[in-house]
Amino acid sequence: MAISATRQELHTLVDVVDELDLDTLYRVMVRFIPEDDPLPDEVEAIARAAEARQNGEIMTMSDINWD
Repeated sequence: MAISATRQELHTLVDVVDELDLDTLYRVMVRFIPEDDPLPDEVEAIARAAEARQNGEIMTMSDINWD
């Protein structure tokens, strides 16, 4: 008999895991997330963002006048 779970059931299970075991559960779960290599344009965008951050060109949310 195959066991299948919904996302909601998994959320419920995580909610009942003891705090001391959350790190272990996290390490197990991230192993199931596929690791994709970034595309060339993504690598370029990351590099540009890092440079802008180093040059102080990045605005924080609090810097924006939302009015």
